[in-house]
Amino acid sequence: MQVRPGPRADQTPQTSHDTHDAFAGFLDLEPRGRDLFRGRCHDGLPLRAFGGQVAAQALAAAGRTVPDDRTVHSLHVYFLRAGNSAHPLDYTVERERDGSSYHSRRVVAHQGQEAVCTLSASFKRPETTADRQPAMPTAPAPELLPDMYGLWERNNPEDYARAEFRRVLEMRHVPGPAEPHTPGLTEQKLWIRAARPLPDDPLPHACALAYASDLFLAPTTVLSTEPPRMLREKPSSVFLTSLDHAVWFHRPFRADTWMLFAQRSPTAADGRGFALAEVWSPDGLLIAHVVQETVVRPSRPPRP
Repeated sequence: MQVRPGPRADQTPQTSHDTHDAFAGFLDLEPRGRDLFRGRCHDGLPLRAFGGQVAAQALAAAGRTVPDDRTVHSLHVYFLRAGNSAHPLDYTVERERDGSSYHSRRVVAHQGQEAVCTLSASFKRPETTADRQPAMPTAPAPELLPDMYGLWERNNPEDYARAEFRRVLEMRHVPGPAEPHTPGLTEQKLWIRAARPLPDDPLPHACALAYASDLFLAPTTVLSTEPPRMLREKPSSVFLTSLDHAVWFHRPFRADTWMLFAQRSPTAADGRGFALAEVWSPDGLLIAHVVQETVVRPSRPPRP
């Protein structure tokens, strides 16, 4: 059985600290033994490893252990505690099932003796069957929209400088209506793509989508309170952190072409927000669904 190649154990892996210009650097994993890998993650919040990168690296680790003709069709992540971005994470892959069509993997990300997150992923052999989907929602083409990063750098240069994801992703924000179409529902649309070309292997494209999907889904739950991070000048008034995250991949796609994330949040209560997204290719194919539950609490005032 062939599995996806990775760097040899005697090679020094690149990390996100020295490959800011390529998304591949965010997925680099050092083999540490059979089904054991080590990686480093950048900040989401200060000294808190970004959950989207932890999930993407866990998916990359799982993908290293399946045949090349299997592609991921779903993943489910539970974020158990904050990872410390100053230290590496170890990913242990459990081979739960190798079937004729489906392969199942479970990954636990550890720091020391503590589990940071668990990921379950299922991979399958592609099939040719009947195909149906709804029409893609309307949105201006990304080429017609301004670069959000320029506005962000002018509005809040310190926050802009801290954000590692801007080094590997391009992004455009679709202006929304002044009032939601459905009272109580918050919505936003974003065009996102990898800033550099990715290899043809479907795995890094799936990892890139998983990484991007954790960036602005949680903030969708509080759009009734504050605008998106890149469009505001003041610090956030809420504390957000992901609890669990799931992605279903429906059709082949490339993450180095534009993807439309149509995001909405139908409810927030009990210190938790719930949000989901449809992800579309530029030619109107529904490529993925994303669902997330997040902690939503008022921010603590800074200490004097």
